Amino acid sequence: MNAHRLLASFLGAALLPVVALAQAPKPVPGLAVTYAAGGASDLAVLPNVALHVAAGEPATPFLPVGKFTTTWDGLLSVDLRGDYQFIAELSGAVKVEANGAVVYESDGRSTEPSKSVRLSKGTNAFKVSYAAPAAGDAFLRLWWIPRGSFKQPIAEGQLSHRATDTLTKSLAARAGRGLVFEKRCTHCHTIPDATKGSPELAYDAPTFEGIGSRRGQAWMAKWIADPKAGRATARMPRMVHGATAAQDAADLAAFLATLKNGEAALKEKPASPELIDAGRELSDKLHCAVCHSLPGSEADPKRPALKHVKRKFPAGILAAFLQKPDAHYAWSRMPNFKLTPDEAAALATWFNADADAPADAPTGNADHGRKLAQTTGCLNCHSLKLENQFKAKPLAELATADWTKGCVAEKEEGRAPFYALTADERAALAAFAAMDRGSLGRHAPAEYAQRQTAVLQCTHCHGAIDGFPRLDHLGGKLRPEWAAQFIAGTADYKPRDWIEARMPAFANRGALLAHGLAALHGYPPKTPTEGPVDPAEVKIGQKLVSSDGGFSCMACHAVGEFGATQVFESAGINFAYTGERMLKPYYVRWLLNPTFIDPQTKMPVYFSDNASPLTDMHGGDVQKQLEAMWHYLRMGRKIPPPPVPQ
Repeated sequence: MNAHRLLASFLGAALLPVVALAQAPKPVPGLAVTYAAGGASDLAVLPNVALHVAAGEPATPFLPVGKFTTTWDGLLSVDLRGDYQFIAELSGAVKVEANGAVVYESDGRSTEPSKSVRLSKGTNAFKVSYAAPAAGDAFLRLWWIPRGSFKQPIAEGQLSHRATDTLTKSLAARAGRGLVFEKRCTHCHTIPDATKGSPELAYDAPTFEGIGSRRGQAWMAKWIADPKAGRATARMPRMVHGATAAQDAADLAAFLATLKNGEAALKEKPASPELIDAGRELSDKLHCAVCHSLPGSEADPKRPALKHVKRKFPAGILAAFLQKPDAHYAWSRMPNFKLTPDEAAALATWFNADADAPADAPTGNADHGRKLAQTTGCLNCHSLKLENQFKAKPLAELATADWTKGCVAEKEEGRAPFYALTADERAALAAFAAMDRGSLGRHAPAEYAQRQTAVLQCTHCHGAIDGFPRLDHLGGKLRPEWAAQFIAGTADYKPRDWIEARMPAFANRGALLAHGLAALHGYPPKTPTEGPVDPAEVKIGQKLVSSDGGFSCMACHAVGEFGATQVFESAGINFAYTGERMLKPYYVRWLLNPTFIDPQTKMPVYFSDNASPLTDMHGGDVQKQLEAMWHYLRMGRKIPPPPVPQ
């Protein structure tokens, strides 16, 4: 595996192949980062030079809470030789080095940028050293100022590093920690104070309560016998083994089929060609193919096919599941698209039209299945009001265990759950076992966001499909309070309501992901309160966005109930939502030059050479005009409409 894939796996994925490094490794994206605190150290990779660690939180899960240092190390690439300045917003102290020379130092009290620094075409050695303050939140946001431009984050494509053996081992341990969460290891091998650690310790599995109403018995028997045979990416282990495995699976399924609760099924409509077409069209709009192999497409082991849905879901249950996929599995990776009953019925009809017919269930002994559920470990992950008789050693007692046997063995051993782990996964778990397992009890929001956005495959849409903004911008763009609502599906509007695609909801992950994404860009989970809105500035901002001597922003942007007037190719988001959605630094950078952020944007550049063409307001001062428009946008839902020419 090459170094690029190594980085991609580290950025949130639960597994990380451990490989030998090439003799002369090529630079790979991101900077190598070394954290140190309390005599311990931890290595990672970050895409930028920014962090936010709240008081009382560890800098990383592998470090104790307390004062820490962080060092970013790698290469900074520029296309042409040029002059740059550096400036930072921070608490604590920072030092920036380029090509071995100190080019910027700050303790946060100065707001002046560095002197101009000449960077060579190609790669330049780059190092940033940060020391957190003794108390309070630690944060750093490093910017640079290309000659003749304005302060902005260093583009992530310009930062890289060369992998080392030490870094590879550290990333492997992080991947192993992620596997412990994804495989629910601590549900059997318990740890102290599990409720105080990472939120992933609470990740559940589908409840057994009422499962007989929601799942087909034949499908359950086949799934229990070998989950990975049904889905290559299955996290559930094989719990039945040996000569009796098939019958034990049938017995477990027979017991589970008795657990009925009258689950409400949606009445199925006749599978007309029109309804099937409606389901296919809706699936295209929702981009279901990002995660699933859809009817008529080639099978892909990384994208579960839907041929099984008639066998898995009794009649009417698939549509009910699509409407609320987390109803019986709070931490499901399947998101909620807020489907209407008609939409859910259309999707279910299309998926069912190409699905295999339901099969007859094998004969099973429900009484024996009940005993198996109690004694094989099923109830450690799946909730049910039934005595759990399965016991396993706490994780602390496995300190000297052979991490090539039992649950992590290459082949089935005895009656231990069998996960069919790859060699890379087993190596990652072994690397984690050799390090600080106390990290399971520590939560670092930025690290959580890196891992979970990969687990949820966020970048398969963001930055990959037209209309989906790049994920690596969002933590520095959106106010985390609003992002939490949007990710959780509780926002009361769709910002880009002209786009047919929908942002799926992850109810339990919303606040956690928003907090982590903000921390990755150096921002706190709650945006600092600004001073009061200045009515005089609001009036100037109102004039600036208008077509009455202003920039005519409302040609593309609606302003509250005042609709956009001249949208040709691309609409803009309603200005009534900007103040509650967007962080001010991003707003400033976007207005100064939107093409720096998104080269494909239809948003024009209004300020060239740091000058405004509208000299009759604030004397043409760009920063003052931006400030006036920001006061106007902060009016939010009460924003007054812009004046129109008489």
